[in-house]
Amino acid sequence: MRFFFLAFFFTLLVAYAMAVPAEKQSVIISYPNDTPQSVVDDAIKAVKDAGGKITHVYNIIKGFACEAPVPFLENFRVSIASEHQGVVEEDQPMHANNGPGISI
Repeated sequence: MRFFFLAFFFTLLVAYAMAVPAEKQSVIISYPNDTPQSVVDDAIKAVKDAGGKITHVYNIIKGFACEAPVPFLENFRVSIASEHQGVVEEDQPMHANNGPGISI
């Protein structure tokens, strides 16, 4: 009986360890200004459905920042580039001076 409980516990432990969520990446997804808003809304919904999180929706440009699973983003990059000329780029710090990171 003790062996059964130990085996059951070990099986649960292995199953839990394998259920680790996919690594997420912070990205900015943007579209040309003439893209219909419904396309951007559909993209936001797709990110949320894939387990991602919207961190910011931009008003000046058509786009948004999000954290999404890497496997989803790999497929998403291909689909939006071919359909709507959308761009997926890594979100990274921007600096206005000559400090570390990308300078403008």
